[in-house]
Amino acid sequence: MGGIVGKPESATSAWMPETKLEAKMVEAMQRRAAEGTALKSFNSIILKFPKIDDSLRNCKAIFEKFDEDSNGTIDHEELKKCFHKLEIKFTEEEINDLFEACDINKDMGMKFNEFIVLLCLVYLLKDDPTALHAKSRMGMPKLEATFETLVDAFVFLDKNKDGYVSRSEMTQAVTESGEGSTGRIAIKRFEEMDWDKNGMVNFKEFLFAFTRWCGVGENEDEEEGEEKN
Repeated sequence: MGGIVGKPESATSAWMPETKLEAKMVEAMQRRAAEGTALKSFNSIILKFPKIDDSLRNCKAIFEKFDEDSNGTIDHEELKKCFHKLEIKFTEEEINDLFEACDINKDMGMKFNEFIVLLCLVYLLKDDPTALHAKSRMGMPKLEATFETLVDAFVFLDKNKDGYVSRSEMTQAVTESGEGSTGRIAIKRFEEMDWDKNGMVNFKEFLFAFTRWCGVGENEDEEEGEEKN
């Protein structure tokens, strides 16, 4: 899930991104973190789940538009056409990196939840006026507020503004919310995010966990399970 080279021996140890894409995510998130966050507690994030869920599910029409062969996934060529239509200017290498990062099952096709994560990463990485204009032309403004909420939520959790969320930062965020059994809740949420089990969560890992928290993609998983049985 992206990755960090090695585990830090102390809280002050440097964490090095493993890929160019992850390095860009960290840099963009650090810039965004400098602006601060409007969120005050982990509970305030949870309260936004229903609205975020509705907004993300409304992405389905966009997904289906670019899934030209209607097979339920967007392949590499369809993604390139998607970027061209949205006037998102990425190099071939950047497109390849994004596709590889979001194609979690490595089946050469992005499912709906993977496509949502990719769009949010694009939103984070291409925050210049030209990119925003391109989103607006394709009817994407409705998603901008949702993507910004997701970025804001990550910034809230990333207390030291290094572009990653650690187990201790997650515990702090949940504890501040005043929930009961804070330690257990924090550990469970963190483990759901830390897919590669390296002790730190990047924005991509956070997004995949968040889509599951909101229930996006659950129906697809259930259908796959039924097909395998």
